[in-house]
Amino acid sequence: MGILIAIDGTDASGKQTQSELLYKRLTDNGIKARLISFPAYQNDSSALVKMYLAGDFGKDPSDVNAYAASVFYAADRFATYRTDWSKDYADGVVIIADRYVSSNMIHQASKCAGNAEKDKFIAWLEELEYGHFGLPKPDKVLFLDMPTEKAAELMRDRANKIDNSGGKDIHESNLAYLKKSYENAKYISALRGWTHISCVRGGQVRDISDISDEVYKEALNVIE
Repeated sequence: MGILIAIDGTDASGKQTQSELLYKRLTDNGIKARLISFPAYQNDSSALVKMYLAGDFGKDPSDVNAYAASVFYAADRFATYRTDWSKDYADGVVIIADRYVSSNMIHQASKCAGNAEKDKFIAWLEELEYGHFGLPKPDKVLFLDMPTEKAAELMRDRANKIDNSGGKDIHESNLAYLKKSYENAKYISALRGWTHISCVRGGQVRDISDISDEVYKEALNVIE
């Protein structure tokens, strides 16, 4: 069985960048690795996710409840696992996931009112994705802690990942929702024992290479 390392965080925390850097560093050092990313926008399995983020079901994230929205993302993960990367995982490859089940926890649990409701939702979500859908549990989740005000600055000129346009999806364009997701992420990170990596030091966003060094160190702790 392989090793699964998920890199997660709120929008503009550097998940894609750090996942790609970790994959390169591992492979450059002779470690067999595979990089996967969610949502899998290039696959048909992400159709409902794209509709949700485009605002087809409502222009505010809260227009779609946490349970319904989570199923969209979970189905995409199930489809890609069963048709794409399950064999590599079974063959012992180190899987680096740019977002994973933890992303549903970060974004969708922020719609829950109070910690008791969040805890109930997280338990349901884990049963859905790890239990009913049979997705592997990550050996480590690396939480990239990027405060909302810094994330908003970084997102200002970033292209939309769905269609590479300059527009923002319903998560990215809603600052109040981003703030709720960030506070929720810190709560769940502590609750689930994720490895916390601060992206800001001394009021300034850390260098990408500096963060990468920490990510690589934490990954090696799992692999070795």
